[in-house]
Amino acid sequence: MPTYEYECNKCGYSFDVLQSIKDASLKKCPKCGKDSLKKIISGGAGLIFKGSGFYLTDYKNKPSKTKDTAKTKDKPETKTKPAAKKE
Repeated sequence: MPTYEYECNKCGYSFDVLQSIKDASLKKCPKCGKDSLKKIISGGAGLIFKGSGFYLTDYKNKPSKTKDTAKTKDKPETKTKPAAKKE
């Protein structure tokens, strides 16, 4: 839901209201009670990401493994028998 900013023409009181796009504009000032509110057009706040973990879970680089540990984990250790002596 978008946030709209209103200002009273009589007393100068300004405030923000979270309203649906389909809702009618407010008319009565909550401070002075007169029907003199006007909706102020603004640029808005843009896109806001709230909540924990958006960056951490979606785009964080995973820690890189060193080459030594990657090789040892991928290849199983094999033991070789010493070659038989020829006489």
